[in-house]
Amino acid sequence: MLDDSPYGMPVRRRGSGNVLTHTLMAVLGAALAAGLLLAFYSPGGSGAALPGGDAVPAPAASVPPVTSSEQGIVTKVKPGLVVINTALQYDSEAAAGTGMVINADGLILTNNHVIEDSTKITATVASTGKTYPATVVGYDQTGDVALLQLQHASGLTTVPIGTSSSVRAGQAVVALGNAEGQGSISATAGQVTALNQTISASDEGGSTSSETLHGMIQTNADIVPGDSGGPLASSAGVIGIDTAGNDANDQQEAAGFAIPINTALSVARQIAGGHASSTITIGYPPFIGIYVGQGTSSDPQQQASAQQQNNGFGGFGGNNGFGGNGSAGNGQGQSCYSNDSNLPVPSTIAPVSSGTLVIGTICSSPAAAAGVTAGSVITSVNGQAVGAPASLHTQIAKYRPGDTVSLTWVTPSGQHKTASVTFTPGPPQ
Repeated sequence: MLDDSPYGMPVRRRGSGNVLTHTLMAVLGAALAAGLLLAFYSPGGSGAALPGGDAVPAPAASVPPVTSSEQGIVTKVKPGLVVINTALQYDSEAAAGTGMVINADGLILTNNHVIEDSTKITATVASTGKTYPATVVGYDQTGDVALLQLQHASGLTTVPIGTSSSVRAGQAVVALGNAEGQGSISATAGQVTALNQTISASDEGGSTSSETLHGMIQTNADIVPGDSGGPLASSAGVIGIDTAGNDANDQQEAAGFAIPINTALSVARQIAGGHASSTITIGYPPFIGIYVGQGTSSDPQQQASAQQQNNGFGGFGGNNGFGGNGSAGNGQGQSCYSNDSNLPVPSTIAPVSSGTLVIGTICSSPAAAAGVTAGSVITSVNGQAVGAPASLHTQIAKYRPGDTVSLTWVTPSGQHKTASVTFTPGPPQ
């Protein structure tokens, strides 16, 4: 269906079927906007070994059919690619994307939105067909870059790294990736059509929150769901990470966007070096294991109303200690949940005017072990008051897995409780 975008242009949603999409508005030049999609597909730690000992590699000084010169690019780049598959248990979802091998021991560069909210990640090497479990080295949610480590990998072929500093409009390029999540690498040819573009992304039916990316390379190579994390390459090597593309059709030319490889590798070096920041998370975030309500109000009743009106969870699904997106019904539900399928909005809510409403707890999670139940309202973390769900997220984000905090909440029956809760590693954000 078509919805009106903030700029008055129709934005196509692919919410039906098995493709999760995220509508993007690309600001081209002064004010021209186009509807785009983050290009990942969804069907219904530290210790990374780096090339040269401790450094991420530095940038160097089949539709339509590719030409012989373009096929040469494919031949050089494809052996260094992996097909990424993720399970999002708490969201009752799965997703797929692409990654690039940047050292022989299995360090993988990809988009953060490819692994967001994942509870299990595997990567299949395109050149050998061998599948490895993968762990998260770290990620930059703002820059949409993530670094993975394949477990027990060695002797892998790496992608040839080019440089984005010398890219020019009109340059021939090839976009490669796991198109439509088919489990194999395909390629599409095009040209660079613009540089230094800004795209603003907002969630449309998936679990990725809004983001704005700057300095993007624009191409008319058709970047489609599943290509995210794959390379945009020229004859000189990889020049960008495939990240977004429009819903191209007979009336609209393809417009794809890639994060410049120099930008991505700069972030990757910080991650590999273990340098956390306000935007970079090393390893996994702290996890408490709760599903929370929506909205910006600190009133739990308003959060419940917003949840019911939206008939599903968004906002903070999966964010630093929370669960995922789900379907809302009515009732008190069960004592805990393994995923968000048929998760109801509680019919009885703690009698308190401010705090974060708990829609449900995840079985065997720190919150469930402490006795937090659906309908409870969390009022403070380590003595710091919380209100709207965003404030709880902010408090939890200050900590790391293994940290213990004092959690205070009010039960649906009105009892005030406090318990020590130790965070476990949670899904990347």
